[in-house]
Amino acid sequence: MGTYAGPVGFPENVLAQDEQVVRHLRPHWLTVLVPTLVGAVVVGGGVVALLVLPDGSVGTVLLCVVLAAVALILLVFVLGPFVRWRSTHYVITTHRVMVRRGVLTKSGKDITLAKITDVSFRQTLLDRMIGAGSLHIESAGDSPDEDLTNVPDSDEVQQLINRLVDEDSRSRRGYGE
Repeated sequence: MGTYAGPVGFPENVLAQDEQVVRHLRPHWLTVLVPTLVGAVVVGGGVVALLVLPDGSVGTVLLCVVLAAVALILLVFVLGPFVRWRSTHYVITTHRVMVRRGVLTKSGKDITLAKITDVSFRQTLLDRMIGAGSLHIESAGDSPDEDLTNVPDSDEVQQLINRLVDEDSRSRRGYGE
């Protein structure tokens, strides 16, 4: 088995014996910035409600409603996106590009370097400002293309994958001679 001491949650047991991880990425951390800000505002609103709601039975009922709403908003709009971010892995190895997503329902896709026909990246103005972008990986065969979103340093990652594809192709031609 390949050895890999990467972030928790990556299925390192899927590496072949001679396979090495070249780059392991998650979507850019700014993808969880807005949910984090929403969480801070919601918690702040809950604290304000705690301070201004009247004492007594009406205040207690209102406080319970506010706390339930805060908990629900935090669960759906903060915890959900954070867990999706933590459970998304873009792994580039010496043999393939792997994508793993999900917590309750997991999905994964492996694209061997030999099957990659094109890698392109796209960056909006905001993406360029934060150093992220999207990658589109076209592969030969029946499997659909793969889109990786919010990839940190997407232009560098595109070049890395292209270099690995070229190296893989050269090594395969060398073995065939």
